[in-house]
Amino acid sequence: MKRADLPDSDCGIAQALGVIGDWWTFLVVRDIAGGTTRFDGLQRELGVSRRALAERLAKLVEHGVLERRPYSTRPPRHDYVLTAKGEGLLPTLIALQDWGTRHVMGDGALTATSQDGSAESRRVHDLVNRRLPDVVLERHDGEPVTPNAPGGVWTVLSFFPGAFAPGALDHPPGWGDIPGTKGCTLEALTYASRFADFEAAGAAIRGVSTQRPDQLAAFVTHARLPYPLLSDQDDRLAAGLLLPTFRTAGADRFKRLTLLVDPDAVVRAVQFPINDPAGSVDEMLALVRSH
Repeated sequence: MKRADLPDSDCGIAQALGVIGDWWTFLVVRDIAGGTTRFDGLQRELGVSRRALAERLAKLVEHGVLERRPYSTRPPRHDYVLTAKGEGLLPTLIALQDWGTRHVMGDGALTATSQDGSAESRRVHDLVNRRLPDVVLERHDGEPVTPNAPGGVWTVLSFFPGAFAPGALDHPPGWGDIPGTKGCTLEALTYASRFADFEAAGAAIRGVSTQRPDQLAAFVTHARLPYPLLSDQDDRLAAGLLLPTFRTAGADRFKRLTLLVDPDAVVRAVQFPINDPAGSVDEMLALVRSH
């Protein structure tokens, strides 16, 4: 059936479902966003039949969601990568994950944190030994950078809900009433005070938020941070690692967590949930030194 033949041909939801089709197709997009781009790897991760996977990949290529990039000519083999059109699906993946975590696996409460031992917590801790996806984020000064720092050093990636410079941007309505949102400034300033210790231990610090780069730049200036903040406003890293988020005031926000990443961009330690933003900094410093 062609998209034009679908019921509600003027409805974007109906037309989108004509491309996505079924839940397996969404899982294909999910895994490709996470860095599994080859047929055998996708088939192994998803446990779907080769025929069913081939059909879904072909359909996504046909609709311009994926493109095939050859990595072998004998035999012919391809990586499947998201196009710009495909990357436009990433916020939808994040929205589905948030809805499932909050309303299917949870009690529907809006929260910026989690419980030890929860399904969400287990998913985050399963990131250990996982390589970061090949994404580029925008630094607070507008420069495109990879999440992990260059130069053969370890990287501390501190994900936070939102940090706001006075007068530059008001907190979203009800921000302080959401469990887990408080402490971003305290955490950032604590990392700043320990910056030299992390540097001496061979680790670079990077904060990550879904805020716009200009909002992050205002906070860097206000707080005089000696380390950069990165913007994941397009959900590339959030979708690639299936990081926990919550949605408020029309925007997706990270739940507070920290990853320790080695020089090869592999996650080696995870802090989540974080109930003591300042105390977690010294805990992370100890983890860096132990590695």
